[in-house]
Amino acid sequence: MRRLPADAILDHPVIVWMPVSSDSGLASKPLTASRPRHHVADRIFLWGIYASSGIFLLLVVGLFAVLFVGAWPAIKTFGARFLVASTWDPVAGRFGALPFIFGTVVTSAIAIIIASVVGILGATYLAEFAPLFLARPLAFLIELLAAVPSVVYGLWGLFVLAPIVRTTIGPAIQSKLGWFPLFSGPIYGVGMLTASLILALMIVPTVAAISRDFIESVATDQREAMLALGATRWETVRRVVLPAARSGIFGACILALGRALGETIATTMVIGNRPAISASLFAPGYTLSSVIANEFTEATTQTYISALIELGLLLFIVSVIVNSIARLLMNTLLRTAEEQ
Repeated sequence: MRRLPADAILDHPVIVWMPVSSDSGLASKPLTASRPRHHVADRIFLWGIYASSGIFLLLVVGLFAVLFVGAWPAIKTFGARFLVASTWDPVAGRFGALPFIFGTVVTSAIAIIIASVVGILGATYLAEFAPLFLARPLAFLIELLAAVPSVVYGLWGLFVLAPIVRTTIGPAIQSKLGWFPLFSGPIYGVGMLTASLILALMIVPTVAAISRDFIESVATDQREAMLALGATRWETVRRVVLPAARSGIFGACILALGRALGETIATTMVIGNRPAISASLFAPGYTLSSVIANEFTEATTQTYISALIELGLLLFIVSVIVNSIARLLMNTLLRTAEEQ
């Protein structure tokens, strides 16, 4: 009888025969393995995931419902005029959100542009060019800046950045670009430009830290292949590394934009808090979150409170829309990268 080697035995299925008594009327047949049942812990874990997802969805829907109910008197009173009117007069009972929408969009847009450029360049340097003894402490400091409370940024902006903008940055810009409406008019120190710079400083650590992680996660084989073809270090980063990490970098920018849109304390301390629309970045302004923080404790009438709640509802909707667009764009980028 020939003896099979051990690896051949492992490669062949093993059939176990169970003898059955002849009087049972059944012939001997092989035992087949039954499909394993779900363990109790697996079922609990599965239902826990479903419950957590459902609770999160209920919280979002409940938050929207509470804001909508609270804002309904203002919605019924002012209608769509609330979004396009620029008068904010609690004494006369006239409310318009356009100055706050304008201030939020302008400050967040300028902040994300500055933060994206600085953060991506900084992340690229830390991940690709900085020596190890310098990259680690700098990365730690960047992550530490992301955890600094916003009130600290606000105090620094009020007592340090605002005077610098009034005496140095503002006059320097105005001497060269004063003919342009964005940089015209008196320089107060506090204003939309100062608020934009503070927001940019606050969200740069978020962009840099997350982008650095995604850049470092790019496969080393791609870098080595590009270098083997004769590309320089910069060409490798520009043509291979950054395109491969673009979806993560884009997600980092959107996450930072979400923080800029909802930032309250730091913006309130340096933006000037004037409900007016001005073409100049040196002029004071207002944001959606700032007006809610400043005036909610002073609201005495039901219409006043409802108008502030409608501002909160508007900010909630804007945040959802921004994150939804970001998700769609990220899915598009990932799909394009997979097709390539």
